[in-house]
Amino acid sequence: MNNFIFDVDGTLMDTEYMYMQALKDVLDERGMDLTYEDIAKTFGITSRDALKQLGVTDLDDVLVEWNDQTKRYQDRVSLYDGVTDALTVLKKAGASLAIMTSKPRVDFERDVQAIGLDQYFSECIVAEDAKRGKPAPDPINVAIERLGADRKQTIYVGDTAYDLQAAHAAKVQFGLAAWNGQAVNPLMLADEIFKTPQAMVELYQR
Repeated sequence: MNNFIFDVDGTLMDTEYMYMQALKDVLDERGMDLTYEDIAKTFGITSRDALKQLGVTDLDDVLVEWNDQTKRYQDRVSLYDGVTDALTVLKKAGASLAIMTSKPRVDFERDVQAIGLDQYFSECIVAEDAKRGKPAPDPINVAIERLGADRKQTIYVGDTAYDLQAAHAAKVQFGLAAWNGQAVNPLMLADEIFKTPQAMVELYQR
């Protein structure tokens, strides 16, 4: 496997609580009776799609409030152990690395570029770069085109069913980032299950 395309939230970085609790705060203020679990089911798709799925109608206003509220929880964000070590080895070995995330560019700059995580990747695809977000294959297709990658030698690494659906719709393999502490769903038809980031290096070296 020569080409690795990565999701960010829940895969490279533990950001779920920051985003989901911030959104719950905003929706609570608006009188929407949703549990954290209800809201967390939307984790991994674009912000607009998440709000639509939750029944929010005034999207623009809520997006602004949500973005502002995330600042309260930024201290809860961290990189998963072993991620940068694995990315360093893969890059030095000559693997092609890209990010494909549902984050809008402003969030990408705040969360990823601000800590220098983008240095490992030759391409970074954000929400604005594709017409449709996950689970549609569009953003993965953009990443493949920019990398000049062979689909048969490409794997998309993510942590949600939306990631799996997007990968298989794009006709590439899906690798489940099982290092994030979540229980592995036996119905997740992953081509690879990575219990640690180092397992991606082992796949590259096969």
